[in-house]
Amino acid sequence: MTAVLTALGARWDGHLVSRLESVPGMSIARRCADLADLVATAASGVGDVAFVGADLRGLTLSEVARLHDHGVQVIGVVEPGDEAGERRLWQLGVATVLSADSDGPTLAAVVQEYAVPRQNRAPALSGGTGPMGDGSHGTGERVTDGPTGDATPRHTRGRVLAVWGPTGAPGRTSIAVNLAAELAGMGREVVLIDADTYGGSVAQTLSILDEAPGVAAAARAADQGALDLVALSRLALVVTGTFRVLTGIPVASRWPEIRGAALERVIEVARWLADDVVIDCGFSVEDDEELSYDTQAPRRNQATLAALGAADELLVVGACDPVALQRLVRALQDLGSVRAPRPIVVVNRLRPGPVGSPPERHIGDALARFAGVPDPAFIPDDQVAFDLAMLEGRTLRECAPASRARAAMTALAARTLGHGAHEVGMSADGPSTGRSRRRRGSTRRGR
Repeated sequence: MTAVLTALGARWDGHLVSRLESVPGMSIARRCADLADLVATAASGVGDVAFVGADLRGLTLSEVARLHDHGVQVIGVVEPGDEAGERRLWQLGVATVLSADSDGPTLAAVVQEYAVPRQNRAPALSGGTGPMGDGSHGTGERVTDGPTGDATPRHTRGRVLAVWGPTGAPGRTSIAVNLAAELAGMGREVVLIDADTYGGSVAQTLSILDEAPGVAAAARAADQGALDLVALSRLALVVTGTFRVLTGIPVASRWPEIRGAALERVIEVARWLADDVVIDCGFSVEDDEELSYDTQAPRRNQATLAALGAADELLVVGACDPVALQRLVRALQDLGSVRAPRPIVVVNRLRPGPVGSPPERHIGDALARFAGVPDPAFIPDDQVAFDLAMLEGRTLRECAPASRARAAMTALAARTLGHGAHEVGMSADGPSTGRSRRRRGSTRRGR
């Protein structure tokens, strides 16, 4: 027997309930008065499928994700011809949307598709399948093409590269910023997302005037079902050429604004805006904050976990001194408990002082022995180049194109693409033209 929950307006609630009750093998477990009633009922273990109206007050992407977490599949219901309501439900992660005047056989077919034992259900996604969250009807019939606004979606989804590493400031942000710049320099559209909920600093590194954090604004829009390509393109600031940045939160106390489900939606839309979505992640991957609460609560590390789970490629950054290497080895072990792709290990600030000469061989042997890492990437400790980049608020590609660190970053970017630097039209020493041009409308400060 499939237990059905409803949270619909008065006009259509009786109509749908009467039709659902006439379907064999289906029962109405509860007709919920509002969203709070629906979530509480789902949390108590009652219900397999929930019908929600597009006008249900308080319905957000995070609330839909909560219902999914409680094992309740969500089906949207809209007024006949209400395209705006359909669009909003798609963007809230509702995979199936029906017209309120659907007949009994249609309702039965959709409910039966979702009525499977909870332990056999695939994890629900927090967003639609396309750039605007559009999807398809449970019976295979498309209900809506989704909102495209004035933006034209890419024909293919871009890839996601997460940059993560242990505590101790090994240089995650420096690697993420310069990796994004190098990929953009290779002619690729790039969006860099600062998702570090502990110490986001991408805006400061690039000397961007971040009066309002872009990632928080994008997450809010995603949670309300209002994030599309047009909205994201306005929030992602242009740095240079094809390089955009979604700035992070300026103070760590604002971390509750970046919910995991909302960030997943931001990442999914960004895939259709750029070839590469580079994410600067926070260091912690612990997932036990909810144990401190009597009820489900926001989790600070959910942004990092969402980024790792969405990544197609993962770069794990560590430094080269013995303490940092020990943290790196333990961090690689921690990755075994989370959903993440096989990493490329990047050893930053490479120098012989802390480990002996040659440092590549000593560190390579240690990582192979203790972490099973066969081929780490190395970024030399080019302090002069990095200091100049920080002073000017620019990337190595712009202010130190012939530096050793920039050459290593170029090789790393080429490695993530699966080929050498020469195959993308760049030499290890960088282009001979010097600094790259700023695009008109750049939001970066002058120094």
